[in-house]
Amino acid sequence: MTAPHPTSTVLVINSGSSSIKYQLVDPAGGEAVASGIVERIGEELGAVKHVAHGTTTKREVPVPDHAVGLRIVLGLFDEIGPDLAGSHVVAVGHRVVQGGALFDGPVLIDPQVEKQIEDLSPLAPLHNPANLTGIRVAQALLPDVPHVAVFDTAFFRTLPDAAATYAIDADVAAEHQVRRYGAHGTSHQFVSRRVAEVLDRPLADLNQIVLHLGNGASASAVRGGEAVETSMGLTPLEGLVMGTRSGDIDPAVVFHLHRNAGMSIDAIDDLLNRRSGIKGICGENDFRTLHDLVAAGDEKAALALDVYLHRLRKYIGAYHAVLGRLDVLTFTAGVGENDDIVRLRVCQGLEPMGIVVDPVRNEGRIGVPTVISPDGAPVTVLVVPTNEELAIARQAVDVIGA
Repeated sequence: MTAPHPTSTVLVINSGSSSIKYQLVDPAGGEAVASGIVERIGEELGAVKHVAHGTTTKREVPVPDHAVGLRIVLGLFDEIGPDLAGSHVVAVGHRVVQGGALFDGPVLIDPQVEKQIEDLSPLAPLHNPANLTGIRVAQALLPDVPHVAVFDTAFFRTLPDAAATYAIDADVAAEHQVRRYGAHGTSHQFVSRRVAEVLDRPLADLNQIVLHLGNGASASAVRGGEAVETSMGLTPLEGLVMGTRSGDIDPAVVFHLHRNAGMSIDAIDDLLNRRSGIKGICGENDFRTLHDLVAAGDEKAALALDVYLHRLRKYIGAYHAVLGRLDVLTFTAGVGENDDIVRLRVCQGLEPMGIVVDPVRNEGRIGVPTVISPDGAPVTVLVVPTNEELAIARQAVDVIGA
């Protein structure tokens, strides 16, 4: 039996430096009608995957630039489906990482917005230029549909000044836009609102901690639906220990490595972003492999996991103090949704704070919103799958008023 055709859809595009991820989303029903990714853009041979009608199509073809990549995507919709012309595409939603102090919500893209995204590129040099490329290519290929920018940082524009301000020279900070912007905001907003729906409680009444744990990881404290703290800072490097990123580190480590190890700023940047975190300690950043190594007695793997969990517990405790009262602790994203060992071990020892996990409820991968704390626990512990594409699609529809 064929599923009913959605009345309208949104094409969500996440353009990276060498990839284009996309989904055709039914914002009303919440389903992904089609999805895919174009990888290795600019290399000799690109990789393309398109998922639609329950089948996956994979191809290796030259993809010299984003324009060619997006043309390939549109061609796959024509060839394999679903047909975009018949899918009632009402908007194209674009993920943009850095909105700075300018954007506190999604916006319709016009030349001024494009210029502002470009001007913010120094704050996200790996992301905003790639996001902007995707916007411009998509606008050229889909000129008759409104295009909407949804910013990763927007949810954290509500941070109090005390949380957003770094204690450095105020004039330097103002001139160079140095403050806490956060990241993963679309996910934190989606999950925190979904928690209220799942628990059937008013969002305004809930004090929440959300743990977005993937290869990149971030924590947020959310009071009454508004973010009051988050772990990522000027860039996504600050905060939790991640797959390949260091998270919090003494800034003087940079000076030390430059002065005493002769490392350039670019080399230190590469070290802290790509060769640190779990991978830096034990050589692996896939948590399935990590757990296998720990079970086999690998001391470096055990240390890496301990460091990761220690940092997480520190943030949970700190954000409990910021909120004053904690109602809900939620795990989301790849590790948060799929790794029962991490979920269980993070919460061990937090019982005096009211945080307890039921080992049976916690078992295995969890693909639907699930309470994993015992009945009557002071703090409700949840797993809630994130869906940033659906969040972007719904925000795009809100902007255009469809």
